[in-house]
Amino acid sequence: MGLKVAVLMGGASFEREFSLASGKNVCAALEEAGHKVVPLDTTSDLVPTLRSERPDVCYSALHGKHGEDGTIQSLLEFVGIPFIGSPSSVCQRAWNKDSMHSEMAAYRAITGEAPIASWPQGLYIARDAFKDMGAATALDLVEERVIGGYPVAVKPAHGGSAMGVHRVDSIDQLGEAILDALSFDDAVVIEQWIDGVEMAVSVLGTGWDAYALPPVEIVPKSGLYDTEARITPGAVEYFAPVRNASLAPEEGDAQAIRAEIERAALEVYRAYNVRDLARIDLIWDGAQARVFEVNVSPGMTENSLFPAACKAAGLSLSGVLNELVSQYA
Repeated sequence: MGLKVAVLMGGASFEREFSLASGKNVCAALEEAGHKVVPLDTTSDLVPTLRSERPDVCYSALHGKHGEDGTIQSLLEFVGIPFIGSPSSVCQRAWNKDSMHSEMAAYRAITGEAPIASWPQGLYIARDAFKDMGAATALDLVEERVIGGYPVAVKPAHGGSAMGVHRVDSIDQLGEAILDALSFDDAVVIEQWIDGVEMAVSVLGTGWDAYALPPVEIVPKSGLYDTEARITPGAVEYFAPVRNASLAPEEGDAQAIRAEIERAALEVYRAYNVRDLARIDLIWDGAQARVFEVNVSPGMTENSLFPAACKAAGLSLSGVLNELVSQYA
């Protein structure tokens, strides 16, 4: 017998349209699996509607602020409705792109495991520090403070869909890039620019039962994998799984590298204590898997990376979502 599943979508973030598209696809997949779906936007009527509808479980297809920062998760915890995905405490930590070092250090100290994942070294600057306390006058320090100097990546410290992300090749471009990133968030991260094979590794499960789906290789036809490329049909090629030739000339070496990439994604997933599902974004730089962020609410549109990974693994999105919600039967 199917469950009553509330699918939360839309919201008020910059990523509203992405969320609506994801939510539509999630609703269709759950209905295909035989569940009764209640699609809900996150308006002021959300809590009264949830209390009236009394769903068995919620699935949040919200992206960006409120969907990935722990807001909707804390609301559902408060109201007492079970939901798919990580609890609010995990979402709050994963939302901050500057948290990688502390999270990984704490995890490795506890487990004593040999490190696998790496990540770009960078700086965090709050908006008030930049605009009101004079940090904008010290941008000449960036070249010496970021390992390797220019080029650097400038991006909002929180958020997704590559909004406000820039490659900066010199100090002349830095101030403008920071201001643009700050138009999306209250802080920025300035970090090493990493070249290599860009990938997304989707993960299912919790703790030591979690497993990685095949990495999806991302190849923009021109420029960066930015917001415009993501929403423009045909602007990006996706290969699921990643092509062996992109990793190494010899198939055996490529398979070993792919296994290391998947282990790195799982290390980060477990370090943040993510539950149920997530997507780990990274670049293979030729020597290491350089992880950028943990996405606790991966996109679920027809062109999104998570459904592509499911397909590459021989799984249907309907089957995957059915298994996740059926935990609450």
